[in-house]
Amino acid sequence: MTMPPPQGGPNTGAMLDSGRLWAGGLATAVVAALIAIVGILLARGVFDVPVLAPEGEGVWGDADTATYTVCSAFAAVVATGLLHLLLVTAPGPLRFFGWILALATVAAAVAPFAAAGSTSSKVATALINVALGLAIWMLLTGAARAATRGRRPGV
Repeated sequence: MTMPPPQGGPNTGAMLDSGRLWAGGLATAVVAALIAIVGILLARGVFDVPVLAPEGEGVWGDADTATYTVCSAFAAVVATGLLHLLLVTAPGPLRFFGWILALATVAAAVAPFAAAGSTSSKVATALINVALGLAIWMLLTGAARAATRGRRPGV
């Protein structure tokens, strides 16, 4: 006689479609990269606020712009890996994922204020970081729900 898995645990009858989760994660990485580019264009080009590089670098900036964009996409991929791990091991995986992403987003928003630079530059960078964190969080949560068949993966 087999015992059913406990309610609320990682094996609650939900079937995870890993391919669908990772497709959502890669799409999220593209969105994150585009958010970084649009944020930098808005800050530098529209509001004339330097972000990541001195104002003399122009609207597109220098290599730091490319680095910021790549790091934004990489953050989405890392978050997808974390989410996948939580979905297969943790009870209430979306709850834990939400807390982790919320705290990481707060840290990313506060980090610019620890560096040297103008207040406007720090605020612009913090706003871009918040937009990135929220987008990654919302898009991956939706991808997890779409990739999980059966019982919802814990709210």
